[in-house]
Amino acid sequence: MDALVVAGGTPGPDDPLYSLTQGRPKALLELEGRPMVQWVLDALEGAERVEHVVLVGPGREDGLHLGAASAFVADQGAMIANVRTGLEVVRRMNPAATHILLASGDIPSITPEMVDWRVQTVEASDADIDYAVVDRQVMDRVFPGSRRSFTRVKDAEVCGGDLNGLRVSIAADDGLWNALYAARKNALKQAALVGLDVQFLGAIRQLSLEAAEQRVGRHLGLKAHITRCPYAEIGMDVDKPHQHEMVRQHLRARSMA
Repeated sequence: MDALVVAGGTPGPDDPLYSLTQGRPKALLELEGRPMVQWVLDALEGAERVEHVVLVGPGREDGLHLGAASAFVADQGAMIANVRTGLEVVRRMNPAATHILLASGDIPSITPEMVDWRVQTVEASDADIDYAVVDRQVMDRVFPGSRRSFTRVKDAEVCGGDLNGLRVSIAADDGLWNALYAARKNALKQAALVGLDVQFLGAIRQLSLEAAEQRVGRHLGLKAHITRCPYAEIGMDVDKPHQHEMVRQHLRARSMA
């Protein structure tokens, strides 16, 4: 499977990470001697089940490196444009690709073993969208006090992960991306996309993860799958200074183990 890493964006003065980035791209934030996104790239390239890696955002001129079979793509200025442009590069590199692994550039504590596990789960589900979640207990065990945003449903309390599967034919659908883009800042449009019943039942904590999977898929007209990850690292993105410090300590401890 091929992996697409979306790592564009530069925090502005109102962003919590601005005190650390000072006008530089978030992906280049230093962690234990490496830019943050390089940790992600190294994990993906070290995985046995990943063939090509495409990075959208910073490039070689920023001191990043990728294998010869992979590619850099310039930041397109917006999340959806970055995904769409990166996807086109993946399709040119591998016309036979059926699914891609979509990663954010701010999950530096993932490892090749975690990536291989995630590719295996995406392949096994054969879903149009395979979304990763991490249970609060899993996150708190590895990163206590992470202050990630958790959602409580009937049978779990979870946060979203940043290593997800997409079917290539679905990811190339203009209609889906246009709808998601139009709904990005409109709660009513978002509710219409996933179904008002999902929003309501979730709000009163009566919706199980399995029910959410089925209803979201039905409303979007897609085969959706939710994967509960045993690895906190898949959901531990770096959005705030305290999370940067927690991940730094985690990486240092792992290197000394």
